[in-house]
Amino acid sequence: MLARAALSLRSLGAARLVIAGFLLLIFILAGIKGLPIPMLISNSLTRAGMNGLLVLAMVPSIQAGLGMNFGLPVGVICGLLGLVLAFEWNLIGFAGFFVALFIGCVVGTVVGYVYGNLLNRVKGQEMMVGTYAGFSIVAGMCMFWVMAPFHNPKMIFVVGGQGLRVTFAIDENFGHVLDNLFRLKAGGFEIPLGLLGFFAMACLLMWVFLRTPRGIAMRVAGSNPAFAAACGIDVDKARLMGSILSTVLGAAGIVVYAQSLGFIQLYTAPLMMAFPAVASVLIGGASTQYATVLHAVVGVLLFQALLTTSLPVAQTLIQGDMSEVARIIISNGMILYALTRGRNGS
Repeated sequence: MLARAALSLRSLGAARLVIAGFLLLIFILAGIKGLPIPMLISNSLTRAGMNGLLVLAMVPSIQAGLGMNFGLPVGVICGLLGLVLAFEWNLIGFAGFFVALFIGCVVGTVVGYVYGNLLNRVKGQEMMVGTYAGFSIVAGMCMFWVMAPFHNPKMIFVVGGQGLRVTFAIDENFGHVLDNLFRLKAGGFEIPLGLLGFFAMACLLMWVFLRTPRGIAMRVAGSNPAFAAACGIDVDKARLMGSILSTVLGAAGIVVYAQSLGFIQLYTAPLMMAFPAVASVLIGGASTQYATVLHAVVGVLLFQALLTTSLPVAQTLIQGDMSEVARIIISNGMILYALTRGRNGS
């Protein structure tokens, strides 16, 4: 019995046990200080659904052998383009949300194909090249946002009448459409079932895809390229598939994130969005060579719950805001921890 318990604890991993223990401690402190636990849990679930697709975008990238997708801003920019166009056309409600989602996914497919071909030319350096590719496209799009011929007065600069604002609200168009869909209120809890259901559906689709012949070929190509090539699998094509899926999920992820936030943030806002997503999937148990849908789900729940609850607890204990410090420590610490592990996760 003790041996089985020790094996179970070892399979969870030291990092997840430490994070889960720290999260439990924060909830205990919140209860002692009289903070509303139902509200903290509700906010944690909302943030998990809000960031879920961005974390899920790491799974096909890792499965295809591309490592962590530090080029996530490439997909995020595609989603932002869909959001801005839907807002420019003044679309309301789910029409605006789904048009933004459709445009983001279509553009993400094309851009993901180009990005995947780039990564196929730099095998072994995907994560470093992906980081700089993400930074480059964000910088390049800063010029586009300034010069693009948009005319909706709600999103262009008042002075000069040209160029998109850094941040503008979308509450009156398609903000919170998923959050308010089937929102459950009971006993102090407010659970956004629509938002969580959308994330669950995306996880289910990814889980099913990974068990199709194309998904299995992608996994084999990512885990052992030589064996895959011997089996007749086109490794470069499989890696391309992983890049396209990851970019499309990044585009869809920012659409879900923006509708939940109620704002569209442009210019340098997407610059560092890959790091919390990478840290989340690592906290969930993934490594740079292996990741599953379950790792993404567990990781985003732990990471977002920790960030959501640490702020009010820290404010009551030390009268200060520690959420940003905690986010930076956890994000970069987990990434450093994962990158120092061997191929077998040891």
